[in-house]
Amino acid sequence: MGYIFDFHDAKRYHQWMLKRRNRFAADLESRLMLGMLDPVAGESVLDIGCGTGASIAPLMEKGLDVTGIDPSPYMLDILSTTVGNRVSLYRGFAEDLPFDDNSFNHACLFTCLEFVDNPKKALAEAFRVAKDRVFIGFLNRYALTGIGRRVQGIFTPTIYNRANFFSVWEIKSMVRELMGPVPVCWRTVCQFPGPWGAWMKQIEGSGLVQRFPFGTFAGMVVTLVPRFRTRPLAIRYQPKKVGRIAAGAAGCSGMAPSNGFDDSPQ
Repeated sequence: MGYIFDFHDAKRYHQWMLKRRNRFAADLESRLMLGMLDPVAGESVLDIGCGTGASIAPLMEKGLDVTGIDPSPYMLDILSTTVGNRVSLYRGFAEDLPFDDNSFNHACLFTCLEFVDNPKKALAEAFRVAKDRVFIGFLNRYALTGIGRRVQGIFTPTIYNRANFFSVWEIKSMVRELMGPVPVCWRTVCQFPGPWGAWMKQIEGSGLVQRFPFGTFAGMVVTLVPRFRTRPLAIRYQPKKVGRIAAGAAGCSGMAPSNGFDDSPQ
């Protein structure tokens, strides 16, 4: 089940997202998600751990049919005041999604794995309900900012005390274990602490820079390849009955056929 944001957590997170500096980082993360997921308007997407809507807003702007799910009723209350009836919202857990197999074109886990008890189970559920691609956005274990947050948590209680940080290789290993050799692509953003400006956005948007594994936010897209289970079927076969073979004919072949068929030349 993992950690569920309470009323104060939800309120602080929403206020944190309203700050200009944090909005800049959130915009870089959203651009990374949309660029890697590459959805088409009208497709369906499930936002797992949607929170107060940091990842839902850009998905809606892209013209997607968005569904959100989160275990915190307080997060969902804040989100519902901004999106109204334009998004279907559910309360539930990433490890046990209340949807059928292949219900959505895509699925997103946007800083969700950090707060679940069983990340591998959450990934397996995302792969189950999606049929095209899954985007995994997570806080990078090896980013300088991530290290600073963990050190800060030693002295001051923060929400990051509840979070598990991952590396690109850890997430990729889980994906391979669950799905085998499916196509996987990763990128990172928020490589630098600032100052934030238009020139910084250009640097952060560079494909070369995004290949550095030390950005604060890492994104990974998994392209799902259909797998079919097969089992061998026994084919009933009744050999045709043939007449007795003349002894002379059998002798011409050098040996007597033992399978009931006449193997001699016609």
